[in-house]
Amino acid sequence: MSAALDDSGLVERYLEHVRVEKRLARRTVELYAIDLRKLSDFAATANVELLRVQNAHIRRWVAQMHSRGRSGRGIALILSGWRGFYTWLGREGRVQSNPVQDVRAPKAPKPLPKALAVDDSVQLADWHDESADPWLEARDAAMVELLYGCGLRVGELVGLDAVASTTARGWIDLEAGEAHVLGKGSKRRSVPVGRKALQALQAWLPLRAADAKHADQPALFTGRHGTRLTAQAVWQRLKQRSMKAGLATPVHPHMLRHSFASHLLQSSGDLRAVQELLGHANITTTQVYTRLDFQHLAKAYDAAHPRAQRKAGKA
Repeated sequence: MSAALDDSGLVERYLEHVRVEKRLARRTVELYAIDLRKLSDFAATANVELLRVQNAHIRRWVAQMHSRGRSGRGIALILSGWRGFYTWLGREGRVQSNPVQDVRAPKAPKPLPKALAVDDSVQLADWHDESADPWLEARDAAMVELLYGCGLRVGELVGLDAVASTTARGWIDLEAGEAHVLGKGSKRRSVPVGRKALQALQAWLPLRAADAKHADQPALFTGRHGTRLTAQAVWQRLKQRSMKAGLATPVHPHMLRHSFASHLLQSSGDLRAVQELLGHANITTTQVYTRLDFQHLAKAYDAAHPRAQRKAGKA
């Protein structure tokens, strides 16, 4: 019997095993068959029998799949099928070791955080809804300015109190132009509050104080019933506001934090300063914004540099 036929027979026996003895679903068995056909094709191309496949072969084939655009998740599923096949072969006494045992799929690249373009961020921050309730408009405008102007997390924003106290999680020092917040890991930090954010707060605070429902409520940002605003409510208000302001994509609070970091890094190039302002414990967390910054530079290069522009029909 040829090696190819022998390999085919092994695959068929394994598929029968998972279908009958393990009672796997029909679709699962079909997917196993596809993955094992791929394994057989790789082995045939390398002129090696399935029973003689080594760890180095598996690693090479993983690299080939990855270079052809197969996702890390897709490769992980294929490896799972191959690993099960060789585990069965080991129990059958056909192989002495599993060549797939310590092989892992390539890690999928972490998606870049979504950040707005500078113009879109300014458009959102400058936008005012003339038809809205002045109370709600002043409150929402102040929230946007703090999220984009200070890079606050939404939890830090809703945790702010109107007045500093020993029990406050965070507060705004208008005179010093600083926001004092309680971040992740219960770590406190202070960040500067820009002129526009201070103006928005000075417009909001008198309206907040004039509402009797806020007499005993320390929260800086509240709802109409006088209770502290929730993170979910901020998400909803910001989404509505961004759509009304004419932005192409709904904006969420963390997108404004990403925009703050990206735009600050583009302007200053000071990664350590951005790390401190964001309250990141590890600078590797902040370094993701250098990728956003590079994207910005690459787009500018492609659009403006004469050596980046190719004539039609030229390779």
